Amino acid sequence: QVQLVESGGGLVQAGGSLRLSCAASGRPFSSYNIGWFRQAPGKEREFVAVINWSGGNTYYADSVKGRFTISRDNAKNTVYLQMNSLKLEDTAVYYCAQDRRAYGSLVVATGNFVSWGQGTQVTVSS
Repeated sequence: QVQLVESGGGLVQAGGSLRLSCAASGRPFSSYNIGWFRQAPGKEREFVAVINWSGGNTYYADSVKGRFTISRDNAKNTVYLQMNSLKLEDTAVYYCAQDRRAYGSLVVATGNFVSWGQGTQVTVSS
């Protein structure tokens, strides 16, 4: 079973940037797609971005496309989420999770992901 730990959240002004990290330990990291999700107070957890096992394919939610970039360094067992031009509506707890399938195609539904981290808070202020 893999363990994922998110870090890098914080308080930032609108228009600013943050880089989140998702560090993995446990079963082979480089065989699995990794997704980022977020949950704002009173809302359901929603998909943000996903990267495939090799790092060669990515997919984004429309709400973050062009502002966020997901990447991975398999040598460091880490996935990153670079967030630029942050908006108030980006405020949420951000989670990373691992696709339950090795070498799978990209999927976005939360039910396809396991080994959720504890989350990191991102707060965007005006």
